[in-house]
Amino acid sequence: MAASAGPALSREEVDRALARLGAERDAVESALLSLQDHPGLRLLDGAGLAGRTLERWSVVGQGLPLLWALFDRYSEALASARAVRARRAKPGGPELAELSELLTGDAVTVPGGAPDGPQRLGAPARLVERVSLEELMERMNSWYATVLEVVSAADAVWTALPARIDLLIAELRRVETLAASLGVRSGTHPLGDDLEALDADLEGLRTEVRADPLALWRPARVPAQRGTVPDGGAQAAPSGVVDTERFDRAGRALDGVRQELENLLRLRDDAEERLQGVGDLLQRADATLAEARRARGEVLAKIAATEVPAVPGPASALRERIVLALELRQNGQWYRLAPLLDALEDAAAKELARARQSLTEVTQPLAVRAELRGRLDAYKAMAARLRVAEDPVVLERYEKARWLLWSAPCDLRAAAGAVARFQQALRPAPGEPGAGTGSAGAAEPGGSGYGGTGYSGPGYGGAGYSGTGYGGAVQDGIERDGIGRGGAAAGGEPADGQAVDGRVQGG
Repeated sequence: MAASAGPALSREEVDRALARLGAERDAVESALLSLQDHPGLRLLDGAGLAGRTLERWSVVGQGLPLLWALFDRYSEALASARAVRARRAKPGGPELAELSELLTGDAVTVPGGAPDGPQRLGAPARLVERVSLEELMERMNSWYATVLEVVSAADAVWTALPARIDLLIAELRRVETLAASLGVRSGTHPLGDDLEALDADLEGLRTEVRADPLALWRPARVPAQRGTVPDGGAQAAPSGVVDTERFDRAGRALDGVRQELENLLRLRDDAEERLQGVGDLLQRADATLAEARRARGEVLAKIAATEVPAVPGPASALRERIVLALELRQNGQWYRLAPLLDALEDAAAKELARARQSLTEVTQPLAVRAELRGRLDAYKAMAARLRVAEDPVVLERYEKARWLLWSAPCDLRAAAGAVARFQQALRPAPGEPGAGTGSAGAAEPGGSGYGGTGYSGPGYGGAGYSGTGYGGAVQDGIERDGIGRGGAAAGGEPADGQAVDGRVQGG
């Protein structure tokens, strides 16, 4: 039994209802035609679906044929109402009652008992059902929104990912070729294992995108929510986003592998030069050690009672590792050569520094002797300026200091004391500026007494010279005391133009 339509509509209300329902019918037809031509629908109909997409489409896929069936019933009912209205220009009471029933009552018969949207699919269907045009429109809107959501979501995933996955797989093939040229293969190097895992992951992702696109779709609203047929047809933007996290993660991993392989490629191009650099460092270290051994012999011969540290031998183990690096380079095992070459460069630099330190330690006594000689020459020039160079005491002390410094083996402690006593003997000649200034005597060059630079190696007689002056304390620029043994350095500077850190040859 059809439900009563209520009070009869007026002629004007009938005409307005027919115009409105006609416009809605045209909009539904346009939307259904657009949906039928939607690329996502064609892909869903032709794809071998699986997973969530198969589950959803097995239900929603019935929606489009059902929509056309409901649309046909809607069009037939609207055509019937238009036919009744066309009988008379000014319909009477019976016609208006009939039109009211057709336009607002449950006058549309739906055979087969179409359910009220996808949410009731699977419920027992009624054989015959009568609904109003308004209810029928709501039912079409509900089905349309559900079908469009699934179709648009699948199309969005298929548009966003397959082409990008294919490009990433092509890049993966290029990286695999580069890895093979560098000897990086699965099972022999972690990068090869990473490439194999990436290949399997991308192939699996491509298969999943093709068969189950909805597994990668994140809707922004609850599926199957009722909506209205859009005026623009079926191309409305889907409400949700494509989940690209797995794809992005694979892309980042591939970038990391490619960067490491490019580092190996640069190593292949630079390996010969870098190995040559390691060899040059070792040659310089060997030459420095040879010089240290020669200098040690000279120190032992020319410096008395001095404990000179032993000179280490060459690093034979380092040379064995260089031979291994050359073999790896020849065999193209760049991934094994990379860490070895880094370690070799670091070890060669340390070996050269060790050799230089050894040379500095063994030549320190010669440097101290050279400094004492320079100070003696400077004090001699000062004696000439003060016109006391011919003074017997000054002359005697000068000859004593000179004999100690130029004899072999040289007693550094005695020579330092002699230089200090010679400096103390310097007094201005009578009548010269500065004469009669008291027992302070003349200031040595630079306004400081001898000291400051000392022997930093094993000490003479068991005590080191480091930080210990050969003279006593300085007051007012004049050194008063004799040789200081273990006292504070006088803080002096080297004589003008006299180098103190070089190695001086000579008696």
